[in-house]
Amino acid sequence: MMLLFAQGDLPTLSLDPGTIRLLAWALGGYVIFLLAISIYATGKVHDEADYIVAGRRLPLFLAWGTLIATWFGAATMFAAAGAAREEGLLGVVLDPFACAGTLVLAGIFFARPLWRMELYTMADFYRVKYGKAAEIVGACIQVPSYFSWIALQYTALAKVLELYFEIPLTTGILVVAAVTLVYTLIGGMWSVTLTDTVQIVIALTGLVVLVVATLTAPQLGDGDPVRGLSVVFSRVAETHPDHLRLVPAEFTLAAFLPWLAAWATGLFGNIPGQDLQQRVFSSKSPNTAMHACILAGVLYLVFGMIPVTLGLASLVTHPDGALDPVGFLAGEYLSPAMLVVFVIAVMSMVVSTATSAVLAPATILGHNLFSRLPALKGNGLLRDRLCVVLVSLGGVALAMWGKSLMELLDVALSIQLVALFVPVAMGIYGRPRGVLPGVLAMLLGFAAWLVTFGIEHLEGSVPEAVFAAVTTVPSDFWGLGFSIAGYALGQALSPPRTGTLMAG
Repeated sequence: MMLLFAQGDLPTLSLDPGTIRLLAWALGGYVIFLLAISIYATGKVHDEADYIVAGRRLPLFLAWGTLIATWFGAATMFAAAGAAREEGLLGVVLDPFACAGTLVLAGIFFARPLWRMELYTMADFYRVKYGKAAEIVGACIQVPSYFSWIALQYTALAKVLELYFEIPLTTGILVVAAVTLVYTLIGGMWSVTLTDTVQIVIALTGLVVLVVATLTAPQLGDGDPVRGLSVVFSRVAETHPDHLRLVPAEFTLAAFLPWLAAWATGLFGNIPGQDLQQRVFSSKSPNTAMHACILAGVLYLVFGMIPVTLGLASLVTHPDGALDPVGFLAGEYLSPAMLVVFVIAVMSMVVSTATSAVLAPATILGHNLFSRLPALKGNGLLRDRLCVVLVSLGGVALAMWGKSLMELLDVALSIQLVALFVPVAMGIYGRPRGVLPGVLAMLLGFAAWLVTFGIEHLEGSVPEAVFAAVTTVPSDFWGLGFSIAGYALGQALSPPRTGTLMAG
């Protein structure tokens, strides 16, 4: 048995027929088990509140479980390990460091005030704080930002089916989308929460098995994982000292601004995210929401350091050549039975991320946009389930369109940072005077980011002086600056408020 890897994809295994049969039975049983959980979850769904926010009854264990499952995807695991191998700790500033920090920040500063507002979606927040126009603008910006992420999950899992079972990629995408749709559709947030919690336990178990097997390898710990960890960092310090730096070596704007932009995007970009705040809204109390976010952030950092460690370890065990650390080390050190566990762990990460990615925009689409259509008023459950189907189909369409669309993944957090973070922060800790501050912050921030992001990718097509002037500052900072300016301008153009807008 050996493991082959194509950079940027999931690991591919050349397994003997017995192992393939074992994997097929394991995956079949796993799918049936998740389906049984989803069917059980339908008994808890009686109205729209149950479907969107689990009736606001999630205890701490389920709340933090679904939070960390939403964050910890297969892309996180493989990308972080590869970045650690190529760039060291500077390559993983965004994920896991900053992305773990956003959960902690959300818990400390945002979870309790947002929970007390008794919201269904973040678009509800914009309506309450700024007005209906802000609700619509915010929803229209946020919903499309999830589609490419959904498409990646479908494609990633379809590649697993193609490579292990020779199922054509397009057929695999449809199969994965259908399975994910069933889990999400029938039980809503309850189904996603219960399956997420089960899946993250499986996923983290597979990751722990892999890191222990790697660190106890003869060339590292020789049976002692603690010694293996010490060997990894001491060897990397000798051969790649810059890989252990957390700050750029050069104290220049060109070096520090992209570094700061990565921190800003990771720390603040997903604060307005529906996938994060939907779990806050679903918690049974404000303190549960706060503690779930903080606990998930701490555990995300702890477990997020496992792929980082694997990336650094691969520099010691296999210093030459380009390879995916996680996939290669799995093939190198895991037995066939443990490889089956590992593959199921990878699939758990993808499925848990996919269900959350589908439900988040679907709830905004149904609750805040389609609810305005006369034909869909009065039946929230039917409307929300219809939107789950539509969002799933949108993800399938993007997945079928092609691989180039996956480049949009890094854009999603940036869009939420530049367009939506300022309205959320000022809506909680400021005194917005009406619709203009929120709408102008969203539109100016998004427009400035879009223009500068486009210029960053048009080198040679715009005057050199313009390119140099614009790209000196990362596009995320341009967007964030204009969003702040838009909010300030909206405040200046609006008379002081005498009351508070109410949801309705």
